[in-house]
Amino acid sequence: MYLSTIDRPRGNHPHRGMRGTVAAVGVNVLALGVVSLLTDVSAEMVTAVLPLYFVLTLHLSPAAYGLMDGLYTGATALLRLVGGYAADRLHRRKAVAGIGYGISAAAKLGLLAAGSSVPALGAVIVADRAGKGLRTAPRDALITLSVPEPLLGRAFGIHRAMDSMGAFAGPLAALGVLAAVGTTTQAAFGALFLTSFCVAATGLLALALLARDRHDGRCAAASAAVDLRRAGALLRSAAVRRLLYAAGLLGLITIGDGFVYLLLMRRQSMPTGWFPLMAVGTNLVYLLLAAPLGAVADRYGRRTVLLAGYGALLAVYLLLCSPLSGAVPTMAALGCYGAFYAATDGVLMALAGPLLPPGLRTTALACVQTVQALAYFASSLAFGFVWSGWGSAVATGAAAGGVVLATAATAVLLPVRTDHGADA
Repeated sequence: MYLSTIDRPRGNHPHRGMRGTVAAVGVNVLALGVVSLLTDVSAEMVTAVLPLYFVLTLHLSPAAYGLMDGLYTGATALLRLVGGYAADRLHRRKAVAGIGYGISAAAKLGLLAAGSSVPALGAVIVADRAGKGLRTAPRDALITLSVPEPLLGRAFGIHRAMDSMGAFAGPLAALGVLAAVGTTTQAAFGALFLTSFCVAATGLLALALLARDRHDGRCAAASAAVDLRRAGALLRSAAVRRLLYAAGLLGLITIGDGFVYLLLMRRQSMPTGWFPLMAVGTNLVYLLLAAPLGAVADRYGRRTVLLAGYGALLAVYLLLCSPLSGAVPTMAALGCYGAFYAATDGVLMALAGPLLPPGLRTTALACVQTVQALAYFASSLAFGFVWSGWGSAVATGAAAGGVVLATAATAVLLPVRTDHGADA
């Protein structure tokens, strides 16, 4: 059983404060954070306006938007497995991640070329998510191999904080581009997509120059034996199966950001040009809480923080269902939404990492992310169709009930002994 360094007496603690934590997690985590920061500026410039582009400019129904939103996250989920397995097999995690970042950057130009063609937009979205699918598991595996296990919560917290800096800046950049053009026409969106591509290309360059592949001795010894049979044998592990079941359940009750922001905008009668500020509010809270909650997860248990995060998501859904309106409920919903992401995104990966064999860690993390993405795809489709058929109140109420059931099931599937934080 691991002992976290944060449990040492305070007088001898070598990583006190944010500066000590940053120093402890090392240069590679910071380099990967810079890459994610730039990539998320690019991605969130697009993500922050896609609901407007699809629903208001292209006049898609909630069901059709649910399909597009599901494609944006889940349709290429199996490519996560391809990326994870290739990274383990070739022992080239940085190279596989770089291919993924490059595909996503090129997809921003594809959005510009697709115009108003819904099939073309769908194809470009699939390509963009293919890039994300290829890069995510290799990048997260590099993080788990770059720091000691007791510091994983902090490492993912700092990485996700830098990632959320980009997510915070992206919608502001989108707002700036739309304000500079002065319209929300297709020409304005074209200027935004081109700017997004330039930022994504800068992130790809940062990956090439700053990040380093991490060669763990255990991984090097195991990489020669990586094959499909050994990868498939992961599913024979009860701990891995429980992790996958939990990831699937939690993905099923997570609706898309666009749905949350569209519902909040409808309640506020907000001008469409200010729509990106919804994502800014969420990402500001995420930015402020990601690193502290990572440290809390290391000290008090990653499972505990993960479950608390889904409690925050339940609060968001209840606020969306409630008759309350005005600035205070909206800010409360955005605050809870940001807290949900800060308590779950990196924490789940930090919890999963020590449960997985080093030689197949990228593949196993890709399995977790694939299950989440497929579940999210189903969630987006279901929410969009329920909204279209029975209204947004019914859809959101069903999602809130799902959170209660899925969180209770996750508490059973991930018992305390699976957590290498203080709960273990």
